[in-house]
Amino acid sequence: MMVKVNGVPSETAEGATIASLLVDLGLAESKGIAVAVNGIVTARAEWTMCRLEPGDDVLVIRATQGG
Repeated sequence: MMVKVNGVPSETAEGATIASLLVDLGLAESKGIAVAVNGIVTARAEWTMCRLEPGDDVLVIRATQGG
């Protein structure tokens, strides 16, 4: 199914979760990531349970440090 990830169309499996999408994107082990689906931030503890739907707009934000 198609979802948008940071504005770019992306193919993922039917029934995919946020966690499985992050695996597909190579971000599963990354720290400092926040995910919003259709404008709603989802807690990391819910990523394995939050199923994506076709057309969902997923925003992956990576925290950076500066100084």
